[in-house]
Amino acid sequence: MRIVALGGGHGLYATLTALRGLTDHLTAIVTVADDGGSSGRLRDELGVLPPGDLRMALSALCEDTEWGRTWRDVLQSRFVTEGPLHGHALGNLLIAALWDKTGDVVEGLDWIGRLLRSEGRVLPLAGEPLQIAAMVATDNGELAVTGQVAVATAPGRITSLSISPTNPRVPAETVAAIDQADLVVLGPGSWYTSVLVHFLVEPVANALGRAQDRTVLALNIAYEDEETAGTDRVDDVRALRTLAPDYVPSVVLADVGHGDDPRLKAEVAAWGAHLAVASLCASGTVDRHDIASLREQYLRAAEQFA
Repeated sequence: MRIVALGGGHGLYATLTALRGLTDHLTAIVTVADDGGSSGRLRDELGVLPPGDLRMALSALCEDTEWGRTWRDVLQSRFVTEGPLHGHALGNLLIAALWDKTGDVVEGLDWIGRLLRSEGRVLPLAGEPLQIAAMVATDNGELAVTGQVAVATAPGRITSLSISPTNPRVPAETVAAIDQADLVVLGPGSWYTSVLVHFLVEPVANALGRAQDRTVLALNIAYEDEETAGTDRVDDVRALRTLAPDYVPSVVLADVGHGDDPRLKAEVAAWGAHLAVASLCASGTVDRHDIASLREQYLRAAEQFA
C-alpha cells in the first residue's frame, strides 16, 4: 500500500511516527512557508526552501536502529553559541548544503533520507519558498498580515488566506505521490499555515481532489493554539469547506474531546464525509497524540480503502 501524509510540524511528525511500519511506500509532503527561526534565516540568506519542517519529517522516518536514531539526533541538534550559528539546527544546514551541491530540492532531500536510512520519502509542497498572507478579523476591524509566523500568531480570527507566488513550481514527484497513493492522510498540523495551504497550490489541490475518496482528514486534538484561538474543530472544517468547496474527504478523524460536539457531527454529515471518533490524546497531555491509537485509526482506514 502506498500512503501519503500531508500536514505540518509536530502534527505531521506524529502522523509519520504512526504510519511508519505499515508500508514500505510512505511519503511525506511538507509545506514550505516557514519564515521564522533557523529556517527563516536560511531562507532569507540563501534563498532556499525553509528546511525545518522537512527536517522534522525526515527525522520521523529515520531507521529505528542505532544508526538511524543517532543521525536523527544529530540532525535535530541545535547550536548554542554567542555568534551567528546560535539557534541553527545542524540538519537545516546539512539540507541547505545538499541543495547547493545537487542543485535539486528533491535529490537533496533523498540524500538526507539515505543518510537516515529513512523508512519513507519526504517531498516539498512546492519547489520554491511560499509566503502566506491572511486577513484577520480583530476588535478594531480587519487586519492584513503577511508571513507564516505573523499569521500564526496574529490576534483575531483568520477570514481569508493567500500565498505568493500564486502559482509556484511544484515537483512532479509531489503530485505523482498523491495520485499513486492508496491512502492519503491530511492533517493534523497548524490549520491555516500548514493544512489549508495545500489547497492554495493548484496542482496539489487538484491531486487532493482526485484522491478525496481515499483520504482521512485528521483534525487537531488541542483545544486552542494561537492560530485558532476562540474557535473549535467545526470551525476548522468550515474553513476548509469555504476554501475548497468541492473537496470532500472520505473520513474525518476527531479526538473524543471534540467528536461529541453536535455542531461538528452535523457539519461533517452535511459535508458527506464519515466522522470517526477515537481517543487520540496521549495520557496526561493536552496536545500530544497517542501514537498507538493514531496508528490503529489509520490502519482501519487503510483496510477500508484497500
